[in-house]
Amino acid sequence: MSKRFQFSVRNSIFSGIYLRLLYCLFALALPFAASAQGSHSLAASTPADAQRYIHDIQSLTTPEMEGRGDGTEGLTRAARLIEERFKSLGLSPAGRNQYLQPFTVITGTKMKDGNALEVSAHGEKIALKPSQDFIPFSFSSSGTVNESLVFAGYGISASEFGYDDFEKLDVKGKIVVIFRYEPPGFAEQASGSKTGHGAQGPTQHAALITKAINARNHGAKAVVLLNGKQGHGQSEDVEDRLVPFGILNDLVNSGILMVQVKNSVAERWFQLAGKSLDEIQSGINASTKPASFAFPNDLNISLTVNVENTQATVNNVLAYVPGQTDEYVIIGAHYDHLGRGSFGSLAPDQIGQLHPGADDNASGTAGLLEMARRFAPLKGKLHRGILFASFAGEELGLLGSAEWVKEPTLPLEKAVAMLNMDMIGRIKDDKVYIGGIGTGSIFQSILTQVDSKFPFKVEPSSSGFSSSDHLSFAAKQIPVLFFFSGLHADYHKPSDTWEKVNAASAVKLLDLVAGVSEQLISAPGRPAFVAVAEDKLPAGSGSGGGYGPYFGSIPDFGQTEEGVKFSDVRAGSPAAKAGLKPGDVLVQFGEKPIKNLYDFTDALRRSKVGDVVEVKVLREGKPVTVSVTLEQRK
Repeated sequence: MSKRFQFSVRNSIFSGIYLRLLYCLFALALPFAASAQGSHSLAASTPADAQRYIHDIQSLTTPEMEGRGDGTEGLTRAARLIEERFKSLGLSPAGRNQYLQPFTVITGTKMKDGNALEVSAHGEKIALKPSQDFIPFSFSSSGTVNESLVFAGYGISASEFGYDDFEKLDVKGKIVVIFRYEPPGFAEQASGSKTGHGAQGPTQHAALITKAINARNHGAKAVVLLNGKQGHGQSEDVEDRLVPFGILNDLVNSGILMVQVKNSVAERWFQLAGKSLDEIQSGINASTKPASFAFPNDLNISLTVNVENTQATVNNVLAYVPGQTDEYVIIGAHYDHLGRGSFGSLAPDQIGQLHPGADDNASGTAGLLEMARRFAPLKGKLHRGILFASFAGEELGLLGSAEWVKEPTLPLEKAVAMLNMDMIGRIKDDKVYIGGIGTGSIFQSILTQVDSKFPFKVEPSSSGFSSSDHLSFAAKQIPVLFFFSGLHADYHKPSDTWEKVNAASAVKLLDLVAGVSEQLISAPGRPAFVAVAEDKLPAGSGSGGGYGPYFGSIPDFGQTEEGVKFSDVRAGSPAAKAGLKPGDVLVQFGEKPIKNLYDFTDALRRSKVGDVVEVKVLREGKPVTVSVTLEQRK
């Protein structure tokens, strides 16, 4: 399941706080009875097979699959497995290249030749060694800057704590030197407020990407990060190590040059200013007050950063069971995962280990294969057809499903509904969820035909806005249902392994999904799409409701141009009330330019409920300015 949206700030050491939380997804609906008279019912006659289901999960999580990371050979092997299964079942190819729909994704960044940092002081020049004395961050811009230095504490502007390292400090056009982490006083204050994470860890201000954006928004040209003498929750003698390039791997350019330099190198800079690195940091930590200053004018840095994105071609794997009409139902699941966890892992100390992704989402992929097996014999016998869609690129931001709705391999207007299975393998205490019940006019009537053989405890949700591949379809006004068994402690970790899957309960859920599919396939009328306001998340979901006030847009994850393109705008949201529309590209939020989701997240988090913000978007290439009144998150 993707965590990229919801403001993907995975790249600080405490990484992922932004991105992790908006994913606790929504609820499941009710089981139903037999199909309409005259349909070819499968729910009773050919139930899902638990042994075959778990075997497919095992096959998808072997070491040869390399964690199914986008751009790896393991993902190609997984695609081949799915393709061969579709072929063996006699399903019709539904891709651009037989069963495959290739598309290009950005999979990471790499250091190129030419990264350099030269320090000039008192006429003396010292060249630092890349990867030994300094190292760029993967989210850094590329370019060259030759400027004087200023020290800006932790690089934080936090009005909720009455703290601003940039107050009364001129950083325009200069290189800013900052510490990692944040003053320990933040955690103490946050533990009694709603603005931070208190004892659970650092606040969002400690995120490296937040520091980069804050420095850029204050006019700085580059950022030099130091570990400092003691980090948040670290002992004073913590080793001064550079973070290896790519460990904090993120795919979005922050818009500013940013490197890390060792304390041992930077100590000399502080000495030239008549100060001590250790004493400065200790003073900030003790008082929770800034101690910013400008270094001497004859201290200068020439910095060149040369990094570039790496790309790969990946494939959606698509097969079709034709019906008696040209309408069809889509049954989908994503098959990619995190590879070795360099992007998106929730176990930072285990990055480099295989993240097998048994529940996320070998469980949904195995379910898709089981559904294909069950419906394959009914080729040409069903009222409507079925498109079986196995998506790549989901973990990078729903890219596979975004590609399909942008370049559909079947007529998009003939799609009746999309059923998405993402993490269906860890059902506990018979508790299951479905999102999107309110998006289709006949979904509720189908789902309330309760069949006693599906004894699930159901938590329903009307909204289709939970962040998995069905969101791409809801944005195109296609009714969606999202089947989900819940988050768990192994999510996005190497410990998400096949033996923890509850196969017996998962195949019961597949029987339920098959019954829903049958009724949608055989129903005399197709469900009308209903725009549903975002649900209030269930208690204990862990979502936290996001950061900052409520705006109400959904980004286009396949976007490449600068700004944030909206794939949809939620009904009744502040954005909708202001007249913003799908396809608009956000380029300005108040006084802040918006180049990417990071910028939007940061700007929104720094706003307050009730603020009236002047927002500029590009609509068909032309600027449109509206006023948006921010609201309390539901």
